[in-house]
Amino acid sequence: MNRNLKKRRYINGFDGIRTLAVIGVILFHLMPYSIQGGYLGVPIFFVLSGYLITDLLNQEMQQNGRIDIISFYKRRIKRLYPGLVTMVLVTVSYITLFQRELLTNIRQVMVTNFIYVYNWFQVVHRESYFDRFGPQSPFTHLWSLSIEGQFYLFWPLLLILLWTLVRRKQPVFDIIFIAAFISALLMALLYKEGQDPSRVYYGTDTRMFSILLGASLSIVWPSTSLKKELTNMAKHTLNIVGIVSLILIIWMFFTMPGESSLTYHGGMFFFSLLAMIFIATVAHPGADMNRLMTNRYFSWLGKRSYGIYLYQYPVMIFYEAHVTNIAAHPWLHALIEIIIIVVISHLSYTYIERPLQHFDYAHFRDFVLEFFKQKSRYGWKRLWATGAVAVIFLTLIGAVQQPSATASKSDQQLQDALQANKEKVAKNNKKDIQTGEKSQALKQDKKTVATVQEKGKQTDSNTAAQTDGLSEAMAKKAQTLRVTAVGDSVLADGSVKLQSIFPQMYIDAKVGRQMQDAIAVLQSLANSGKLANIILLSIGTNGPFTDDQLDSVMSVVGKRKVYWINTHVPTRRWQGQVNDSLTAAAKKYPNLKVIDWYTYSQNHPDWFYDDNVHPNEYGLKYYSTYIAKDILK
Repeated sequence: MNRNLKKRRYINGFDGIRTLAVIGVILFHLMPYSIQGGYLGVPIFFVLSGYLITDLLNQEMQQNGRIDIISFYKRRIKRLYPGLVTMVLVTVSYITLFQRELLTNIRQVMVTNFIYVYNWFQVVHRESYFDRFGPQSPFTHLWSLSIEGQFYLFWPLLLILLWTLVRRKQPVFDIIFIAAFISALLMALLYKEGQDPSRVYYGTDTRMFSILLGASLSIVWPSTSLKKELTNMAKHTLNIVGIVSLILIIWMFFTMPGESSLTYHGGMFFFSLLAMIFIATVAHPGADMNRLMTNRYFSWLGKRSYGIYLYQYPVMIFYEAHVTNIAAHPWLHALIEIIIIVVISHLSYTYIERPLQHFDYAHFRDFVLEFFKQKSRYGWKRLWATGAVAVIFLTLIGAVQQPSATASKSDQQLQDALQANKEKVAKNNKKDIQTGEKSQALKQDKKTVATVQEKGKQTDSNTAAQTDGLSEAMAKKAQTLRVTAVGDSVLADGSVKLQSIFPQMYIDAKVGRQMQDAIAVLQSLANSGKLANIILLSIGTNGPFTDDQLDSVMSVVGKRKVYWINTHVPTRRWQGQVNDSLTAAAKKYPNLKVIDWYTYSQNHPDWFYDDNVHPNEYGLKYYSTYIAKDILK
């Protein structure tokens, strides 16, 4: 802090707000479809950061008549850089040793994070924040730090300009608030219904409104000018407003999904306003909200919230990469991950963030000389230097070897199969399914039906009847049956096998497809009159869905017969949630039948690629025949 400033009032309740925000974010990343609005913890951080930084700069301007921008930059770097740099280097080192497939673009990832433009790297490379199934980057969450870094760089300059040209509080507040509104408007305008919203989620232009709302609050609600004594009416009003806003914030944590159009058409802006109001009530010394958000647990977690935020994704991704059946005990694994995150964050706070934040870099040379003396007073701490050198060395190896990072053999086989299937299915879909005209390719593919029948083998007495292949009557019926199939990568994997059984099956399958995308596809097919009377769905691999979304699907398909393949995705927590939702829906809708692929495929790891989700060439004969038999019964 600038030495010319009188000591600022430390607001303990802000640690409680940081705790609330980081808990929301962590739970969202661990259970994205149970705490579906937990990502809103980030706007809370943004609003709080905008308020605190602007409040500090305004106080400096008022007391000194100027803002020492260089000093401000130094303070921010010393506060944020040690933790960020350490996390990035340690993570890249781990990747280099154990998960080399994640080395793709690692040099660009490192550089863009260090110069705080990583969010735009994600936009340019079309990285999805909401794809829960595909390969996950341990750096995905750092987009928000880049936005804050950009704010720290430009905001002092813009604030000086505002105070120089405008001078009065009300117009300054108006300008900042209008700028926030324009940012929210950009979010609404750039959001495209039915498309992945990651562009507007990552963009500085579309997310800056949260920070600006916090900044605007500091203009009219400066922490050092708020009165400690209030009338009972004013105090009670602040307390009620604070409690109501807190309740609404927690409620929205559970009810505002990150892929809802409402979120981007004003929902996130409204939430940021709530956060601004809540922060205002906690900041006021005359209200009770500060005491409500203050306790030793909140204080402890709040001070470590930066480290918790930094290390959450690496811990989750690295841990879950080594757990083959996380769906069996999702809450237990979540608890273990939380403990690991908190422990690492505490170590980071104690041994890296705090010491380096207060380290006097003017004496860096003296520190280095003393550190490497034979009888240095730092003693055992020199072991940290050895570890740091090892981490840097491994990071350099990973950065140099970036181009050699490739997918595993099994992953590559799956990718090749999906690409080949995509081309074949696209060709098959072009045929006129209404007239039943058959392409030469599909005539040749009929041989596959016989192949499935001949190669079907008994695995045990319980599954023998289901793996022998189709009866002659079933195979004949399948040749003329019109089916519309919509699904994700698992359906894409089995698409060619299914079309060889059902030559008149139209398939629309896409890697990473979520429920909202499937609804849009079904609605488009219904509008164009291309929905057959039999619908096959394979949705749920990439995440669960709400009851309202499932109702929307059934509303689109109407009275048509729907067959829905449940999920075998043991590497994700939502496997049970998806399958339970489908079981309940089958009781509600008489025209919905669940194809229980999950139970049928249990204890058959040899049917799947290494991801234990997509059937391999051997498993596809069981997959396609089992589905066909359910449809043809």
